[in-house]
Amino acid sequence: MQNENGLFNEFIRHLFPRMVRRQNLKITYTLCLGGLAFTAFIVLIATGLLLLFYYQPSSEGAFGSILFLESSVPAGLYIRSLHRLASHAFLVLIFLHTLRVILTGAYRKPRELNWIIGFFLLCLALFEAYTGYLLPMDQIAVWATHTGMELIKTVPFGKVIVQILAPDGVGQPISLLRFYILHIVVIPIAVLLLSFLHFYRIRQDKEVLPYL
Repeated sequence: MQNENGLFNEFIRHLFPRMVRRQNLKITYTLCLGGLAFTAFIVLIATGLLLLFYYQPSSEGAFGSILFLESSVPAGLYIRSLHRLASHAFLVLIFLHTLRVILTGAYRKPRELNWIIGFFLLCLALFEAYTGYLLPMDQIAVWATHTGMELIKTVPFGKVIVQILAPDGVGQPISLLRFYILHIVVIPIAVLLLSFLHFYRIRQDKEVLPYL
């Protein structure tokens, strides 16, 4: 079959496999944490797309657009709250999934590559949350992001990273626009691509289940 080994086809096969081992259906085996985390990510994409219709990525209009969304748009407060809760769920689930992988030894050979992919997904999830936290542009968001930038400066090449992310200061026009683009385009696409690769590797390593 053409493109049989393509990442997208493997992802679809992972969602709808023709045959599944009985022992792999036990809910206590993986707790379905990875699947739940990906579901939370899909909710984030759906609600985030709706928020894009009202959010203004500017220092002057960001906070006002959030207030308008919550007070004047039908179900606006619900959509934003759902987006925020889904982001919390995504972080918690992907962290628990990583912890489960460590405790069950699922990072061992031949899964080293998938472990690295999963670790990058965890890092991207944290970075996605960090970039999104600034976007409402309230006082808490600005000062929390500023504190994060000061912490980044303490690591190697931290000052270079800060200069790239916020060359004109946290909350200023260029930095806000860069956080916005990272949050809605760059990081989500990276998470999607790595997720497809992650599911593909799960299918490739299916013959070495179970872990315990």
